[in-house]
Amino acid sequence: MAIMIDGKLVSAQLRQELKEQTSAFIAQTGVTPGLAVILVGDDPASAVYVRNKHRACEEVGMYSAVHKLPAETSESELLALIDKLNADDAIHGILVQLPLPKHISEERVVLAIDPSKDVDAFHPSNVGKIMLGNYRFLPCTPAGVMALLRHYEIEVEGKHCVVVGRSNIVGKPQALLLLEKNGTVTVCHSRTKNLADITRQADVLVAAVGRPRFITADMVKDGAVVIDVGINRLPDGKLCGDVDFAAVEEKAAAITPVPGGVGPMTITMLLQNTLRAAEK
Repeated sequence: MAIMIDGKLVSAQLRQELKEQTSAFIAQTGVTPGLAVILVGDDPASAVYVRNKHRACEEVGMYSAVHKLPAETSESELLALIDKLNADDAIHGILVQLPLPKHISEERVVLAIDPSKDVDAFHPSNVGKIMLGNYRFLPCTPAGVMALLRHYEIEVEGKHCVVVGRSNIVGKPQALLLLEKNGTVTVCHSRTKNLADITRQADVLVAAVGRPRFITADMVKDGAVVIDVGINRLPDGKLCGDVDFAAVEEKAAAITPVPGGVGPMTITMLLQNTLRAAEK
């Protein structure tokens, strides 16, 4: 039976540390780390994420400003708000909740955020620094995965790490972070041939493909560490990951559940980035 990698537990411990660090920073500088979150439209899932981020800020003693804009907000209006927040000394981190309405360019919005306040680490300047290993911020989900591996003392060095998914938000940066820790990294995607042959070679398998229970037991090597980044809502309303958890758990050495695995870590890493932004 696999070791359960408990993201709730690790996240709670890290948030307590962040609360203490934030309190000490405020006492030393008189500055409260501030995060601005912008939500355009009324996507229910996005609204939940934004609410959770606001609560998390309050939990660790940070200032949180939530800007809810109607779906018909123009791109120029959104960019004007970002410009205003870039110039606001009380705001150290800016996050625009994705996805955006179709009439707004995500690329232009990301480029508009001051890289020193880009706590999602999506700006090309920050992406380039990750590539060079000289970064201030890391994308929150891949950073959360690495924090879980550290906590459970799962060694990456010399291991074959397979990432299924190549998104700019998770797959690509995840591969870079595993490579930085001296893993031997293979990135797979929807057009990879003989995918199962490759995933069966993985000592560490990261599933970030966005398809419910896509990784089945026959795709996993005995004793592998399986990290499930996916979060999918089934027709009955229940959540599941990209991994067929019940079957894969029987083969893996360690595995993250969904929910309660990588998910809780993402917002915690966002808080960590916000504190770093304030310190700089």
